[in-house]
Amino acid sequence: MKHFERELVHGFLHEPEHPNGNGLVITHGAGSNSDTTLLKAVAEAFAKAGVVTLRCDLPFRQQRPKGPPFPAQAARDREGLRRAVEALREIAGGRVFLGGHSYGGRQASMLAAEEPGFIDALLLLSYPLHPPHKPEAPRTGHFGSIQIPALFVHGTRDTFGTIDEMRAALALIPARTDLAIIDGAGHSLHPKIADVCVQRLSVL
Repeated sequence: MKHFERELVHGFLHEPEHPNGNGLVITHGAGSNSDTTLLKAVAEAFAKAGVVTLRCDLPFRQQRPKGPPFPAQAARDREGLRRAVEALREIAGGRVFLGGHSYGGRQASMLAAEEPGFIDALLLLSYPLHPPHKPEAPRTGHFGSIQIPALFVHGTRDTFGTIDEMRAALALIPARTDLAIIDGAGHSLHPKIADVCVQRLSVL
């Protein structure tokens, strides 16, 4: 693992001992950064499987160490993800997957919808389907434009969306999808889901 720095990209690169040519960019939620236990576990699991992995801080977190993102600057966060994917594609050479936890996953999915074909697959951890306990405000308007495979990993106690709500939302996506249900987990999930991510994403 080593520090990785480029314009709008700051994070940590996990290089596998036996690379398979694929890459993963993974990022964090609104209240955290790339140094979370969850993202570390995911990055290490993918690197062990041969996938070079970049876990990175979104631009809003690079600007300040604490505090939520500003909705008006979400496009800049997506630009940061786009540049991270471009940088990793130069290193990996093969397919590049993009993912994130909560807010990071939402921005990843929006980038995929905005730029079809730019990313090869999505890994969405605890996708924030709607604000907690507010199903009347869904965040799925772009789902119909997602044209690549997507793996959603979701806990049964996640207040940002029930499992039934997730299943209904995934039906809006015209590409292949998979839903890994984590029994008893809340929105934060837990590091043990890392191996599930590797196994399920590899067959999408």
